Amino acid sequence: QVQLMQSGGGLVQPGGSLRLSCRASVPVSSYIFDWYRQGPGKQRELIGNITYPGSTNVDDSVKGRFIIYRDIINNEVYLQMNRLKPEDTAVYYCKIHGSDFWGQGTLVTVSS
Repeated sequence: QVQLMQSGGGLVQPGGSLRLSCRASVPVSSYIFDWYRQGPGKQRELIGNITYPGSTNVDDSVKGRFIIYRDIINNEVYLQMNRLKPEDTAVYYCKIHGSDFWGQGTLVTVSS
């Protein structure tokens, strides 16, 4: 059974950093992993992904601030979030691309 277990998140001040982790029960090098977020009153949106060879794509809204990378040995995918803004407040999800396998979601709150 495929499982995605997220960790990280919490409350951070504007300008701060957080790292989210998504531990998978499958080899992370064998799948494309997406990161989504859903802000208050907003639709869930795709913010980026990491592909089989490890290349990444991120949305313009977070480009230059968010980095996606992975640890093949530990089967984890990470979302490193820097220079956080209040508008980054959302529940963040990892997902295996093209599947219905989602992480449980992690709340990130950016507030002073």
